[in-house]
Amino acid sequence: MIYLGIDTSNSPLALALIEDGVVLIEETANLKINHSLTAMPAIEEMMKKAKVLPADLTHIAVAEGPGSYTGVRIGLTIAKTLAWSLKIPLHSVSSLKVLAANGQGFDGLVCPIMDARRGTAFIGLYEGTGLKSVLADQHSDVKEFLLKAKELGRPVLFTGIDAALHEALIVEVLGRAAHFSSIQNRLPRASNLILLAQQSEESDVHHAVPEYRRITEAEANYNKAQEGQIL
Repeated sequence: MIYLGIDTSNSPLALALIEDGVVLIEETANLKINHSLTAMPAIEEMMKKAKVLPADLTHIAVAEGPGSYTGVRIGLTIAKTLAWSLKIPLHSVSSLKVLAANGQGFDGLVCPIMDARRGTAFIGLYEGTGLKSVLADQHSDVKEFLLKAKELGRPVLFTGIDAALHEALIVEVLGRAAHFSSIQNRLPRASNLILLAQQSEESDVHHAVPEYRRITEAEANYNKAQEGQIL
């Protein structure tokens, strides 16, 4: 079996091919280049290097969000198109859980974080062993989430390229309970995505949708307008 893993949910681009438990190739870039222009060519080039043809693929794994609205849509669209055209299973995995996998084995909790501006983030909390969800993936005010994590009274390892943006606040709230993954372990790993996908059920290609974890700005403005009309 050959799995192709695709994660375009945030600024990093993470891709991998795993065949029968062996990582054939894995590539991760954090160059903040438009995924709509680079993702598919990067996939084609990676498969060429590994000498893997599209017909050789048996499964597609994709990060379903949360993250960048555009990035999540791009990755899911590519994955769904490949799975449908090749008639192979599609597996969708939380983008935050993919990041949390960087902290597997940590004796405590792992907190993946993606900045969402204005003091908010896409954030979740997982067990370091087994990656069981402790606080569900969500879009939250960062300080409010940290206070919830503090109540658990356990060490917390923060991971993700945006952890640095909130480091001062994290240390302020959690103190010595706060730990940070090394810089090379803050990027998403598509190999982790694939390993998580292998433990998940197959997604319906036609009904797989992005997990944004928050409404779009346009939807928020519409809801406000509707509330104004009701009043």
